Amino acid sequence: MSDMGYTPHEPEQNSFPAPGQALQPAVQFPDDSLELFQTWSQIEIAPPTRIPHFGHLCLLAAFALVGFVCATLAMMGAVHFHLFGATSMAKAATDVHYILGSETIIYLITLAGSLLLFPLLWNESFFAGIQWRGAAARDWRLPAIAVGCFVLAALDEAFLPGPNHAPIEDVFRSPGAAWLMFAFGVTFAPFFEEIAFRGFLLPALATAWDWAIEKSTGKAARPLDANGHPQWSIFAMVAASIATSLPFALMHADQQGHSLGPFLLLVTVSLILCAVRLVTRSLAASTLVHACYNFMIFFLMLVSTGGFQHLDKI
Repeated sequence: MSDMGYTPHEPEQNSFPAPGQALQPAVQFPDDSLELFQTWSQIEIAPPTRIPHFGHLCLLAAFALVGFVCATLAMMGAVHFHLFGATSMAKAATDVHYILGSETIIYLITLAGSLLLFPLLWNESFFAGIQWRGAAARDWRLPAIAVGCFVLAALDEAFLPGPNHAPIEDVFRSPGAAWLMFAFGVTFAPFFEEIAFRGFLLPALATAWDWAIEKSTGKAARPLDANGHPQWSIFAMVAASIATSLPFALMHADQQGHSLGPFLLLVTVSLILCAVRLVTRSLAASTLVHACYNFMIFFLMLVSTGGFQHLDKI
């Protein structure tokens, strides 16, 4: 072959690894450059979205504010035409038709806005987002919890009675007004109050607590549960329950003449409702307990007044 002018090529040394020796790359990068390239190629993982959070609570408050404005305008129009005999806003403020009518307007406008907007933000239905979970309300223990709340109310009345004449009693002027309050108190009132306080406020405060701890300590956010809902720490749930129960009691304080006994009772009942909501992961469960408790309170009034015929006995 040398006669043909061909010169065999000498292989480079170490071009092939010896038996058992790993193949080395032709070009090696420093360790820091590899980390740089990996950083560019990695996809940043956003923390899970926990709903409802504080921003959603603010949106709910905005809907309620719109409802309040509409209810006020409706009341002014009704007073102008002297509906139900009201000739001034002061008289309308103690008339059961105006009270319940304005609350219904606020509730319905708030609910309508929520049903339209929040499913777009959450990518799931409104009631799924607030963890309604109606099936969980079939637990027989829930009415028993309501009975326990009723017993607490009886003890509170015995040891820390309210004023002799509470402002709420001015609304019970006739059997018709009492029946309206009864119907509203066991249907619309517990439903919408639970949505506002245990459906939005409680989760928003619990999420805010955990978020603040995560930011201050550098801890990772807790993963969502199997249904995509947040899992809060024990401290977050306790703090949020207390912070939720205070405004809940204050909302009813004016009706009870700002008396200490009824205020403490409402705080305690609210804490129980928060516990039901958190343990069962069901807003329907706390709504059922709330409605049953209100029913027993009104039923006792019904019996003690002879079917609302002797309202002076309230």
